[in-house]
Amino acid sequence: MFLPVTSLYAGLLALLLIVLSVRIIRERWIHRVGIGTGEAKSLEIAVRVHGNFVEFVPFCLILLALMELAGASPQLLHGLGGLLFVARISHAIGLTKSAGTSIYRTIGVAGTFAVLLLQSGFLIGAVIGH
Repeated sequence: MFLPVTSLYAGLLALLLIVLSVRIIRERWIHRVGIGTGEAKSLEIAVRVHGNFVEFVPFCLILLALMELAGASPQLLHGLGGLLFVARISHAIGLTKSAGTSIYRTIGVAGTFAVLLLQSGFLIGAVIGH
């Protein structure tokens, strides 16, 4: 079964993953670091942005696919997929600008958690109501 909404956001997020990965490669070349992050703070940040992305996005996409299979409305799916995409961009910008707190990082974390909470609620509700 083809899942068009999940596929759209999986594709967009895959492109974002490539951007985040290329940032790491560029930093490795600049600082001549093959493994780890050496003394390069910018490389450490790029690795952490990428790591946080791969920690959250795959699970969110799995939940989005399960919602689509369960019959969630396209509007809800696009809302969650769009929010996740914007949240992950915001998080990357925020963490790149400051290793501390920032409004972009806060938006990224809050957006990602909102997506996870809404997805969880929808799926738990779908099971209970089934």
